[in-house]
Amino acid sequence: MIGVLQDTVFALIANGRKLKKDIERDGALAFYVPLEGGYEGRYIRRLRAAGYTALPMTARGLGDPASFLMDNHGVRPPHLGKRLIRRYFVPPIIQTQLDTLPDDSKGLVLWILEGFMLSRQEVEYLVKLPEIEPRVKVIVEMGGDRALRWKPLKEAIAA
Repeated sequence: MIGVLQDTVFALIANGRKLKKDIERDGALAFYVPLEGGYEGRYIRRLRAAGYTALPMTARGLGDPASFLMDNHGVRPPHLGKRLIRRYFVPPIIQTQLDTLPDDSKGLVLWILEGFMLSRQEVEYLVKLPEIEPRVKVIVEMGGDRALRWKPLKEAIAA
């Protein structure tokens, strides 16, 4: 029993190293996780232990990723009657996170949940994002699977 538990622990550590190596090589990964969940937290913890800062967010309501993540963008709160419709401007999410990174951080990992909601064009932008800003890495959960697996995001949209 202890041998099985020990093998499981070593497998999890090895998977964390492989994830770190793959994210540094490819920049953007597509994740396929079992639907019961729990994997995000484990791997975010491993990335944080490797020196990255993680920013989990959902794809729902993301809008245009280019303007939401890298540019000042307008937000309109819900209209609740006969009031003046106003637009508030929000600073770019990624730039504000990069400005507050600790000195010893390797970079920012943008972990996007429910990535199947994104269009092909939005996913293509996320593939190019690590080239635009080299300190940013991207992980997009593209769907469910029986076992955890990942591959480069550009391979996922090519299929």
